[in-house]
Amino acid sequence: MSKPSRTRSAKAPAKAPKNKAYPRASTRRLPAPMTGADVLVAALEREGCDTIFAYPGGASMLLHQSLTRSRKIRTILPRHEQGGVFMAEGYARATGKVGVCMATSGPGATNLLTGIADAYMDSVPLVAITGQVKRDMIGKGAFQETDVFGMTLPVVKHNYLVMDVNDIPRVVKEAFHIASTGRPGPVLIDMPKDVQSQLCQPIFPEAVKLRGFHPVPKADPVVLHEILGLIERAERPVLYVGGGIITSEAAGELRKFVEATHIPVTTTLMGIGAFPETHPLSLKWLGMHGTVFANYAVDECDLLLSFGVRFDDRVTGNVEEFAKRATIVHIDVDNSELNKNKNVQLPVLSDVKYALTELNKIIAREARKRKSFPAWQKKIDGWKKDHPLRFREPEGVIMPQRVLKELYTLTKGEAIITTGVGQHQMWAGQYYDFAQPRSFLTSAGLGAMGFGYPAALGAQVAHPKRQVIDVDGDGSFLMNVQELATAVAERIPAKVVILNNQYLGMVVQWEDRFFDGNRGHTFLGDPADPARIYPDYISICHGFGVKAERISRPEELRPALQRLIDSKEAYVLDVMVPYTEHVLPMIPAGGTARDIIVEQMEDGKGALKGDIPG
Repeated sequence: MSKPSRTRSAKAPAKAPKNKAYPRASTRRLPAPMTGADVLVAALEREGCDTIFAYPGGASMLLHQSLTRSRKIRTILPRHEQGGVFMAEGYARATGKVGVCMATSGPGATNLLTGIADAYMDSVPLVAITGQVKRDMIGKGAFQETDVFGMTLPVVKHNYLVMDVNDIPRVVKEAFHIASTGRPGPVLIDMPKDVQSQLCQPIFPEAVKLRGFHPVPKADPVVLHEILGLIERAERPVLYVGGGIITSEAAGELRKFVEATHIPVTTTLMGIGAFPETHPLSLKWLGMHGTVFANYAVDECDLLLSFGVRFDDRVTGNVEEFAKRATIVHIDVDNSELNKNKNVQLPVLSDVKYALTELNKIIAREARKRKSFPAWQKKIDGWKKDHPLRFREPEGVIMPQRVLKELYTLTKGEAIITTGVGQHQMWAGQYYDFAQPRSFLTSAGLGAMGFGYPAALGAQVAHPKRQVIDVDGDGSFLMNVQELATAVAERIPAKVVILNNQYLGMVVQWEDRFFDGNRGHTFLGDPADPARIYPDYISICHGFGVKAERISRPEELRPALQRLIDSKEAYVLDVMVPYTEHVLPMIPAGGTARDIIVEQMEDGKGALKGDIPG
């Protein structure tokens, strides 16, 4: 990394030279001495940090004392460190800004690890700050000591153990730069508590330049012309776009490119919202639980333009069979992703926004009508007609898919939706049509249960005038249910819709399909009284002072959702749904589009489809 900034310790102030032949270098007075904790807070303010999600402890108390004196940073107290890091992620995912969280040493720091790993997997800009035991106690097994620097190495872009108070301004500047540029990700700053109390006269760097770190690679013009040539020669092209489009703020450029080239678009789960799902050229998203028509289109395409994606296994299934008929172009800002999971014919190292902007410029300069693909679009429209997203609705039962369709209608598709992980996550992605980036916030790569409600709180803090709703499962919601207290204490009006089936629904679905329905500890209710709804979320919510209600009949659904939407404070709607319902379509792990399951059988199981229909 770059060399430390030149600083002077408060204990050794600079002296003017005694030789009168040398004029005074400056009459400017050095800044007043500051503690390391005050320097950290001042450095955060300089980076534009307006919110930090922080839980105090012995090794971070001084940092919290300094935060109480800040007039620019709002400190939000989560009720668990994992809740705090998920809140910071929700803030970052909803805004594109760096999310900031903080915890004490030892268990406080280790409680951040899941969220840090989640940010790493989903390329979320995050700065996590942890207190540490005093420098002379490091490595000696002191009270609440853990090597969080070593523990986080595999799941951060970079991390720091600050051993010199004078390094704090440089470290914070670098941390925000690394977290937010190139492919975003988490950065850890671990700060011993004696460094926090040490005095210095800080020098805050105005800019940062890291040797060897070039965050914005740019595609060569020759390569961009080659991509357009491939499009002209194609008959069945598909755009496969991911979270990189959202991260690079390239949704506008993508839409302009699509409407100029007439190429249908499918997204990853992380890419949802990058292209309006209401657009005629949208295929929604592909992969294990993506639409049939998206998976069929990718399987049959002859050109796959892969922009800002990483060929995740939940998308590709059998990677050797994935898009095997196609010439594949892969544009990504991270060189390590090119030819990592899938060998492609044209790997392009570039910021995707730059690439799309330049492609659009070339198209505009050509000033001619580009080729369209009517036969290909007709075939795709046929698949859309034959295999829409659909579900059965038994009388007297609220189906989870219906909940999402009603929620979409009542919010006009304008809410920010967060989720936990499981069946409800997939249904939210399927049945709520997203038209804007940063409106679907979900733990996609790590699949961390408990993400949904803390992330909703972070997103609501970032967008206080937006409707923010966590669509959660009863299993996921319980994992961070304590954050209802944060919602009340901080007056954050984020809502929750629980799709409550009393089971770990996605695991049950796999048990039904691949283990003959044998239950391997997936029932979340009370085994002694399985008919009782347990736990009772209504009582729990009331204990936290949160308004809540439970519904179980279809006629109750729309009025209850409207009450939730109209609420000016946190609100929980517990919706009882059947545990026998499966998320469809489904491609079994390691399968291909030709193995897709599209039908729900009466016994709760599905049917395998054979060859893709013509």
